[in-house]
Amino acid sequence: MTTTQSKHYTPREIEPKWYQHWLDRQYFRSTPDEREAFSIVIPPPNVTGVLHMGHMLNNTIQDILARQARLAGKNVCWVPGTDHASIATEAKVVKMLRERGIKKSELSRDEFMTYAWEWKEKYGGIILDQLKKLGASCDWDRTRFTLEPSLSRAVNHIFVDLFRKGQLYRGKRITNWDPEALTVLSNEEVIYQDENSRLYYVRYQVEGTADEWVTIATQRPETIMADTGLAINPSDERYTHLHGKRVIVPLVDRAVPVITDHYVDVAFGTGALKVTPAHDQNDYELGQKHGLAVIDMLHPDGTLNEQAEICVGMDRFAARKAVAKLLEEQGYLVKIEDYRTRVGRSERTNAVVEPRLTLQWFLRMKDMAATALEAVRSGEVRFYPENMWNMYQAWLQEDNIRDWCISRQLWWGQRIPAWYLGEGENAEFFVAETAEEALEQARQATANPALQLSELRQDEDVVDTWFSSWLWPISVFDGFENQEELKYYYPTNTLVTGWDIMFFWVARMIMAGYEWSGELLGEGAQRQPFKAVYFTGMVRDNKRRKMSKSLGNSPEALELIDVYGADGVRFGLLSAAAAGNDIIFDAPIDPETGQVRNESKLCEQGRNFCNKLWNALRLIKGWEVTPSTPGPIEVLAADWIEARLLQTTAEIDALLPEYRLSEAIMTLYKFIWDDFCSWYLEMIKPELGNPIDATTYERTLDVFERMMTLLHPFMPFVTEEVWHGLRERAAGDDCCAGSWPKVMPYDAELIGWVERAKEAVSGVREIRNSKGIKMRDPLALSAQDTPSTRQLTAHEGLRALIEKMAVLSSLSLITSEPENAVSFLVGNDRFYLVLEQEIDVEAERERITKELEYYQGFVASVAKKLSNERFVAGAPAQVVEAERKKMADGEAKIKNLEEALESLAS
Repeated sequence: MTTTQSKHYTPREIEPKWYQHWLDRQYFRSTPDEREAFSIVIPPPNVTGVLHMGHMLNNTIQDILARQARLAGKNVCWVPGTDHASIATEAKVVKMLRERGIKKSELSRDEFMTYAWEWKEKYGGIILDQLKKLGASCDWDRTRFTLEPSLSRAVNHIFVDLFRKGQLYRGKRITNWDPEALTVLSNEEVIYQDENSRLYYVRYQVEGTADEWVTIATQRPETIMADTGLAINPSDERYTHLHGKRVIVPLVDRAVPVITDHYVDVAFGTGALKVTPAHDQNDYELGQKHGLAVIDMLHPDGTLNEQAEICVGMDRFAARKAVAKLLEEQGYLVKIEDYRTRVGRSERTNAVVEPRLTLQWFLRMKDMAATALEAVRSGEVRFYPENMWNMYQAWLQEDNIRDWCISRQLWWGQRIPAWYLGEGENAEFFVAETAEEALEQARQATANPALQLSELRQDEDVVDTWFSSWLWPISVFDGFENQEELKYYYPTNTLVTGWDIMFFWVARMIMAGYEWSGELLGEGAQRQPFKAVYFTGMVRDNKRRKMSKSLGNSPEALELIDVYGADGVRFGLLSAAAAGNDIIFDAPIDPETGQVRNESKLCEQGRNFCNKLWNALRLIKGWEVTPSTPGPIEVLAADWIEARLLQTTAEIDALLPEYRLSEAIMTLYKFIWDDFCSWYLEMIKPELGNPIDATTYERTLDVFERMMTLLHPFMPFVTEEVWHGLRERAAGDDCCAGSWPKVMPYDAELIGWVERAKEAVSGVREIRNSKGIKMRDPLALSAQDTPSTRQLTAHEGLRALIEKMAVLSSLSLITSEPENAVSFLVGNDRFYLVLEQEIDVEAERERITKELEYYQGFVASVAKKLSNERFVAGAPAQVVEAERKKMADGEAKIKNLEEALESLAS
């Protein structure tokens, strides 16, 4: 399926071909068998979503883990799916209806849901199709959707279970209200940011006095009409005379009590606080404590209702200006100050969140949070990087935990399984998994067997989207209905996600796992939903801003793939993606439009890497092969590249379990580009017109194959293409379905000797470049006679390699420095290149001095590290020993360089 005739690697043609081939061969399909399971559940993107840079990073990492595990012989199950995203999707559907001239308020719930499912079927699978272009090796036959019937049944089941356990309750409390989406939000869905505001100083008349006033400071004068008290600190001597008195609320002339409470901050504003229990969380708690009335003066959409008495029907922010004007006109406004404050906005709509008293369903979180905290503290769930524990611990500490408001005033979502008998907030309700079960409960509770289902009404609200997705590692395997697959795939191996949803999702999945997996899988089963969590960083631009479409600083993901190929983009993202650290992606901003260009130097480097592999394949396949005996260079080179490959394999195997994927791909990149392409292929490349021996050729193909297997999880398309270009393949002999190279012993001594030979070659090449000597002109090279140079030059292969690669006329050992020679160091040995041209002594002295200064600085830095008692005592012995060896080598180099300077002086 592969031809090397084309001069260029063409990802547009190659990538779709191989992806379809993998699908046709069903390589990504998983069913339980005797192999070790390796399961990953995708963080389900919103059904409204399209592929962006964060998705590409997250899913590339998951694909690496899945492909590597598959090559290692494990039964890999990567479950894809999407989240129904109640708030975001409902907003999309409402917008679609508006464009058709239809208002949501004109539709029944069933009619609206028909339109919503129509929208979902048309747009909901876009992002999953886009992930295929990235190379995601998901088991697409397992694609799940959080609103599909079995997953919704799971939500109903656990809702009822929690209610029966007393962990779920219904209550009226101050909640975060989104006036645009017309629903309550959880605390985690409110994003706080500093914004410019104003502080209004308003005076309240003391009841029963002609001209005695108390001035308060407020950011929200539009809520004054809902004031039911005025609070002062009992220790504030300025207001001792007001204890037990009442004040008159401006504009509405309502007398309210003055209450005393240590909550009041004497340093804020005037030290006197207006209390509006219906529209502020802290005010509500003060009101409950002191028995204040509650006046709710806002409609759900943020407009003022009849309880406000004035500005009725006006938007809250327009009312703010209007009320301030009335206060000024009537003599109540003392002054206005500019003020910087934290404003909470809805994560989904960006609307300013309104504290509002609503009747909602809440889940008690204290005990669940303690369980989730212990799961990570004990190591049953591992975090990568480990420092993410600090953020996790801070959020789950007891004093930070509040009960989770799980109800949402929406239609798109899992409807709360509670049925009411009667009207009003105090109507009797029955929680059950089905309407029939609720009816039976109602009949028993009322002792009325004739009660009909039509007399009950189901709760209009849906549950928070996260209340369905926290079950994801269990529900995607239908674990609440049949535990056969759950027993095989649970717990999943690795969760890959951004740290920004650590609390929304990660912690809650851990809670759910420990709450129900024991019941489902039996005593002794592992209860954690995943063994490890790999936290990716945020993808940011060069100004460190989070990439987003709204800012215009995020390139189009699919266009990047179109320009650089999926492998190029994967390389670009991974090369800058250390675990947990933010990724600074280098897409440039167009100076004329201010918008980001679909360009990237990192992705270009990835594309160039693909071309390098392609050209290496074409070079090798262009050689004529004969059954001749390999020469000393070929034997040495093949032994060396084999040893380096084994060394690299061991390094990759050590990096992957620690999720150091960026280091892993760069380790492979350097090995393939430098060692294999730049050195090895040059070592064995036959003279123009000459053939290569079959033994070296076959060993080269074998190394190339294993390199492609190591690289395949990172860059699957180009490796599959090269794999098929190396040999004729039988059906099913694919890189995707190969075997991960085993870690084996390697000849470290050989690697060291070849590195010395390479240093000698590089030293000669650098001098050629600096002196303008042609690479094909033979030069005489001498080496200081030492045990190591004697061993280097005595080895037939090493000697031949240096002579060939450096283009030498001779290579000899000497005991004294030759005349008219330029020296350089190989390790601690000095080499001399005899030149026919006159040596510029000053230039040579300057070159050696710079090198000497470098090594002096290097030795000083190592010495500083070794003088640190904490480092020496805490680091592994081999690490400390390696540092000592670095210092000894550096000191030897300094000695040689100082001697070289002395010889120039003489």
